[in-house]
Amino acid sequence: MTSPARSSDIELPQAVIRHHRMTPLEITMRIVFIIVGAVLVGFALETFLINNSIVDGGITGISIMSSYLSRIPIGVFLFLLNLPFLIIGYKTIGKTFALSTLLGVTVLSITTSVLHSWKPFTNETFLAAVFGGILLGVGTGIVIRAGGSLDGTEIVAILVNKKTPFSVGETVMFINFFILGSAGFVYSLNRALYSLIAYYIAFKAIDLIIEGFDESKSVWIISDNSKEVGSTIVARLGRGVTYLKGEGGYSGDDKTVIFCVITRLEEAKLKSIVNELDPGAFLAVGNIHDVKGGRFKKKDIH
Repeated sequence: MTSPARSSDIELPQAVIRHHRMTPLEITMRIVFIIVGAVLVGFALETFLINNSIVDGGITGISIMSSYLSRIPIGVFLFLLNLPFLIIGYKTIGKTFALSTLLGVTVLSITTSVLHSWKPFTNETFLAAVFGGILLGVGTGIVIRAGGSLDGTEIVAILVNKKTPFSVGETVMFINFFILGSAGFVYSLNRALYSLIAYYIAFKAIDLIIEGFDESKSVWIISDNSKEVGSTIVARLGRGVTYLKGEGGYSGDDKTVIFCVITRLEEAKLKSIVNELDPGAFLAVGNIHDVKGGRFKKKDIH
């Protein structure tokens, strides 16, 4: 299978190449969200995870174990170990991303230093893994949504993705597998297992922050009664639809494809509409991470 085309292989129009210049308000909001997210992560590390010998993945996990073995404050390792990757990111990914990540890492390092003397909220390891993982995921998700990062591992994963068939997520998981496994040697097997619990919870929390609690879904419908199905979706769900012209690859017949975006809560109702009007219709539903523009607006289902 051929690898996906990269931007360097395609001659893009000048309008596409031109970068969007952020307004002062957008810059301010980005800075605020990155600071808030980094502070939350630092709070989770110092008041839940570190004192209970629970580690995170990536550079943060390496920093926690290095601090434990050397007795040097974790903030020092967080900054120094991420610095080379920030330089690489600046040269290969982009100035805005690198500066946003630098801000996040700096705030995270300062936060852990300020909170280092705080007593842990709980000495119950399981509770620390659960609530520490939640705060860790929420904080990381906020930073990612703001366009930054708190860990150089993601930069490595992005670079590996450009050179290999492995996705960013697969590379991060591969690296974290060894980092979290190392916790079993530095601390104990039990602590490594608690670290896996915290990591999983943080992973799910990041998904909720990035994708939202009310997940959006894209819907593609091919039906012989496309106009009736489309108008019924508009009438019953209040969602706009778009009709696309297509051609059957096998039959060669002209087809009308209905495309629309709904919320997760509306999926069952839409399926019942399609099944009622055309039981033989082709229906495909996929997840969408973000929706912007048009007439789509998430709403409560009554």
